[in-house]
Amino acid sequence: MLKQHSDAELDVAGEFRLLRRLDVREGETGVGGRVNTTIGVVVDVETSGLGADDVIVELALRRFRCDPDGLIVKIDRSYSWLEDPGRELPADIVRLTGITDADLAGQAIDDDAVVRLLSSADFVCAHNAAFDRGHIERRLPAAAGLNWACSCADIDWRASGFDGRSLGWLLAQAGFFHGAHRARDDVDAVIALLAHQLPSGGTALSEMLATARSPSWRFRAIGAAFELKDVLRGRGYRWDGEREPKCWWRDVPDARRTEEEWWLAGHIYSVDARPKALGPMIEKVTWRERYAPAPRPAGRP
Repeated sequence: MLKQHSDAELDVAGEFRLLRRLDVREGETGVGGRVNTTIGVVVDVETSGLGADDVIVELALRRFRCDPDGLIVKIDRSYSWLEDPGRELPADIVRLTGITDADLAGQAIDDDAVVRLLSSADFVCAHNAAFDRGHIERRLPAAAGLNWACSCADIDWRASGFDGRSLGWLLAQAGFFHGAHRARDDVDAVIALLAHQLPSGGTALSEMLATARSPSWRFRAIGAAFELKDVLRGRGYRWDGEREPKCWWRDVPDARRTEEEWWLAGHIYSVDARPKALGPMIEKVTWRERYAPAPRPAGRP
């Protein structure tokens, strides 16, 4: 017969991992200071598919206030909207989200409310900011140009002992589980992760903000020889066929700019590499530009 243990006994034994249902509540959190606070807003979207051309069917957001140490001192109410995409949802999206065509019929996002709430914050955060920002700015152009941070990419979860970067798995490693794969639930999951204390002593939010606020450098390897595509891919470069000149590109932290310049000089722009340009294009990237969607080619919606 399996022996019954109390929660405290299980924690001490270290043989089990307890997961508690996530419960993010509106109001004061009871921690942190009230001077020089910053307002953030976490946003999440569910879409009609997983491609850039699919549209938002659910949008949720929640604002919070944090102090200079990255402690969340107050949490706002939760907001969410559904929107009818004008076409049937694929079966896999229905299975993933639980959202049905009947749920969406006649529904619409309150554009003015979303833009007002997003613009009222000092920064916007999502767990996959490149995905969420792209969809939000295409759906709501008035919300373009805000400061963005990513709770997935702007935190070195592995260095803090976490395995993987998916939202649900990170949340479980922090000791929580949340509901179905819906935008409102995912927003609360991100807030809980941001409040999590890391082994360094600071919160995940403080690390994310430090990374997001620091400039990075976008290296665009224009004129690189076609034969070096695998070398660039192995270095972490991605192909951009949307804008001109089409090329491989990579974002590099400020501290590694010189290292990247030397690497490109030796591997991509040396005489033996037969480049068609003297060197890369290098652009400074702040959190206002980071994760922004690429411009659509002429003729595409």
